[in-house]
Amino acid sequence: MLTAEQLLATHKANIETLFTLGQKAFEGVEKLVELNLQTAKTTLDEVADHTRAVLSVKDAQELVALQSALLQPNAEKVAAYSRHVYDIAASTSSEVSKLAETQAAEAQKKFLSVVDNAVKNAPAGTENAVVLVKSAVAAANNAFDSVQKAAKQAADVAEANFQAITNTAVKATQAAKPRKTA
Repeated sequence: MLTAEQLLATHKANIETLFTLGQKAFEGVEKLVELNLQTAKTTLDEVADHTRAVLSVKDAQELVALQSALLQPNAEKVAAYSRHVYDIAASTSSEVSKLAETQAAEAQKKFLSVVDNAVKNAPAGTENAVVLVKSAVAAANNAFDSVQKAAKQAADVAEANFQAITNTAVKATQAAKPRKTA
Protein backbone atom coordinates (compact mmCIF):
# COMPACT_ATOMS: atom_id res chain seq x y z
CA MET A 1 0.00 0.00 0.00
CA LEU A 2 1.08 3.56 -0.62
CA THR A 3 2.10 5.66 2.36
CA ALA A 4 1.17 9.31 2.88
CA GLU A 5 4.73 10.33 1.99
CA GLN A 6 4.57 8.40 -1.28
CA LEU A 7 1.23 10.01 -2.17
CA LEU A 8 2.59 13.46 -1.34
CA ALA A 9 5.72 12.83 -3.43
CA THR A 10 3.55 11.64 -6.34
CA HIS A 11 1.35 14.74 -6.14
CA LYS A 12 4.41 17.01 -6.01
CA ALA A 13 5.86 15.29 -9.06
CA ASN A 14 2.54 15.60 -10.92
CA ILE A 15 2.28 19.31 -10.14
CA GLU A 16 5.89 19.84 -11.24
CA THR A 17 5.08 18.04 -14.49
CA LEU A 18 2.02 20.23 -14.98
CA PHE A 19 4.08 23.38 -14.52
CA THR A 20 6.75 22.07 -16.91
CA LEU A 21 4.10 21.31 -19.54
CA GLY A 22 2.66 24.79 -19.11
CA GLN A 23 6.10 26.32 -19.48
CA LYS A 24 6.79 24.35 -22.69
CA ALA A 25 3.44 25.42 -24.15
CA PHE A 26 4.10 29.04 -23.19
CA GLU A 27 7.54 28.92 -24.83
CA GLY A 28 5.92 27.68 -28.05
CA VAL A 29 3.37 30.51 -27.97
CA GLU A 30 6.17 32.98 -27.24
CA LYS A 31 8.08 31.78 -30.32
CA LEU A 32 4.94 32.12 -32.47
CA VAL A 33 4.31 35.65 -31.20
CA GLU A 34 7.94 36.59 -31.92
CA LEU A 35 7.68 35.13 -35.43
CA ASN A 36 4.41 36.98 -36.08
CA LEU A 37 5.80 40.28 -34.84
CA GLN A 38 8.89 39.92 -37.02
CA THR A 39 6.71 38.97 -40.00
CA ALA A 40 4.40 41.94 -39.41
CA LYS A 41 7.35 44.34 -39.15
CA THR A 42 8.97 42.98 -42.32
CA THR A 43 5.66 43.07 -44.19
CA LEU A 44 5.02 46.65 -43.12
CA ASP A 45 8.47 47.71 -44.35
CA GLU A 46 7.93 45.89 -47.66
CA VAL A 47 4.50 47.48 -48.15
CA ALA A 48 6.01 50.92 -47.53
CA ASP A 49 8.79 50.25 -50.05
CA HIS A 50 6.32 48.89 -52.59
CA THR A 51 3.99 51.86 -52.13
CA ARG A 52 6.87 54.24 -52.76
CA ALA A 53 7.81 52.28 -55.88
CA VAL A 54 4.21 52.34 -57.16
CA LEU A 55 4.02 56.08 -56.61
CA SER A 56 7.15 56.58 -58.72
CA VAL A 57 5.90 54.50 -61.68
CA LYS A 58 5.91 56.35 -65.01
CA ASP A 59 3.76 54.08 -67.20
CA ALA A 60 1.40 51.08 -67.10
CA GLN A 61 4.02 48.61 -68.32
CA GLU A 62 6.31 49.53 -65.44
CA LEU A 63 3.37 49.10 -63.01
CA VAL A 64 2.61 45.59 -64.33
CA ALA A 65 6.27 44.62 -64.03
CA LEU A 66 6.39 45.99 -60.50
CA GLN A 67 3.25 44.06 -59.48
CA SER A 68 4.63 40.82 -60.99
CA ALA A 69 7.89 41.30 -59.15
CA LEU A 70 5.94 41.67 -55.90
CA LEU A 71 3.85 38.52 -56.27
CA GLN A 72 6.69 36.05 -56.94
CA PRO A 73 8.59 36.41 -53.64
CA ASN A 74 5.35 36.42 -51.65
CA ALA A 75 4.71 32.75 -52.35
CA GLU A 76 8.21 31.90 -51.15
CA LYS A 77 7.69 34.04 -48.04
CA VAL A 78 4.39 32.32 -47.26
CA ALA A 79 6.09 28.93 -47.64
CA ALA A 80 8.95 30.03 -45.36
CA TYR A 81 6.50 31.41 -42.78
CA SER A 82 4.51 28.16 -42.86
CA ARG A 83 7.72 26.19 -42.42
CA HIS A 84 8.67 28.31 -39.37
CA VAL A 85 5.24 27.86 -37.82
CA TYR A 86 5.42 24.11 -38.44
CA ASP A 87 8.94 23.93 -36.96
CA ILE A 88 7.80 25.75 -33.81
CA ALA A 89 4.76 23.50 -33.45
CA ALA A 90 6.80 20.35 -34.09
CA SER A 91 9.50 21.41 -31.62
CA THR A 92 6.97 22.20 -28.90
CA SER A 93 5.11 18.97 -29.57
CA SER A 94 8.36 17.01 -29.43
CA GLU A 95 9.31 18.51 -26.07
CA VAL A 96 5.86 17.80 -24.65
CA SER A 97 5.97 14.25 -26.03
CA LYS A 98 9.38 13.60 -24.46
CA LEU A 99 8.09 14.82 -21.12
CA ALA A 100 4.96 12.69 -21.45
CA GLU A 101 7.03 9.63 -22.36
CA THR A 102 9.28 10.19 -19.35
CA GLN A 103 6.28 10.52 -17.06
CA ALA A 104 4.62 7.46 -18.57
CA ALA A 105 7.80 5.42 -18.09
CA GLU A 106 8.05 6.60 -14.48
CA ALA A 107 4.40 5.76 -13.83
CA GLN A 108 4.89 2.38 -15.45
CA LYS A 109 7.88 1.65 -13.18
CA LYS A 110 5.89 2.64 -10.09
CA PHE A 111 2.93 0.53 -11.17
CA LEU A 112 5.16 -2.48 -11.85
CA SER A 113 6.75 -1.98 -8.44
CA VAL A 114 3.32 -2.01 -6.80
CA VAL A 115 2.34 -5.13 -8.80
CA ASP A 116 5.60 -6.89 -7.89
CA ASN A 117 5.10 -6.00 -4.24
CA ALA A 118 1.54 -7.30 -4.35
CA VAL A 119 2.71 -10.51 -6.05
CA LYS A 120 5.36 -11.08 -3.38
CA ASN A 121 2.77 -10.65 -0.63
CA ALA A 122 0.04 -12.67 -2.35
CA PRO A 123 -1.43 -15.43 -0.23
CA ALA A 124 -0.78 -19.07 -1.09
CA GLY A 125 -3.11 -20.51 -3.71
CA THR A 126 -3.37 -17.31 -5.79
CA GLU A 127 -0.64 -18.26 -8.26
CA ASN A 128 -3.08 -18.35 -11.19
CA ALA A 129 -4.33 -14.86 -10.38
CA VAL A 130 -0.73 -13.61 -10.11
CA VAL A 131 0.12 -15.07 -13.53
CA LEU A 132 -3.02 -13.44 -14.97
CA VAL A 133 -2.11 -10.03 -13.51
CA LYS A 134 1.46 -10.27 -14.81
CA SER A 135 0.17 -11.27 -18.24
CA ALA A 136 -2.28 -8.35 -18.31
CA VAL A 137 0.47 -5.91 -17.30
CA ALA A 138 2.79 -7.26 -20.01
CA ALA A 139 0.02 -6.98 -22.63
CA ALA A 140 -0.75 -3.40 -21.57
CA ASN A 141 2.95 -2.49 -21.80
CA ASN A 142 3.19 -4.00 -25.29
CA ALA A 143 0.06 -2.15 -26.41
CA PHE A 144 1.42 1.13 -25.04
CA ASP A 145 4.74 0.63 -26.83
CA SER A 146 2.92 -0.16 -30.09
CA VAL A 147 0.79 2.97 -29.84
CA GLN A 148 3.87 5.10 -29.13
CA LYS A 149 5.70 3.68 -32.14
CA ALA A 150 2.67 4.20 -34.41
CA ALA A 151 2.27 7.80 -33.24
CA LYS A 152 5.97 8.47 -33.87
CA GLN A 153 5.73 6.97 -37.37
CA ALA A 154 2.62 9.03 -38.14
CA ALA A 155 4.38 12.21 -37.00
CA ASP A 156 7.42 11.36 -39.14
CA VAL A 157 5.22 10.76 -42.21
CA ALA A 158 3.32 14.01 -41.63
CA GLU A 159 6.58 15.94 -41.33
CA ALA A 160 7.98 14.38 -44.51
CA ASN A 161 4.75 15.19 -46.39
CA PHE A 162 4.79 18.78 -45.14
CA GLN A 163 8.40 19.24 -46.22
CA ALA A 164 7.67 17.73 -49.65
CA ILE A 165 4.64 19.98 -50.21
CA THR A 166 6.56 23.07 -49.10
CA ASN A 167 9.51 22.25 -51.35
CA THR A 168 7.19 21.59 -54.30
CA ALA A 169 5.41 24.90 -53.77
CA VAL A 170 8.68 26.83 -53.59
CA LYS A 171 10.03 25.12 -56.73
CA ALA A 172 6.77 25.82 -58.59
CA THR A 173 6.98 29.50 -57.65
CA GLN A 174 10.58 29.72 -58.73
CA ALA A 175 9.77 28.03 -62.03
CA ALA A 176 6.94 30.49 -62.66
CA LYS A 177 9.18 33.56 -62.26
CA PRO A 178 9.08 35.70 -65.39
CA ARG A 179 12.27 35.69 -67.36
CA LYS A 180 13.82 39.01 -68.27
CA THR A 181 14.18 39.68 -71.95
CA ALA A 182 17.13 41.58 -73.29
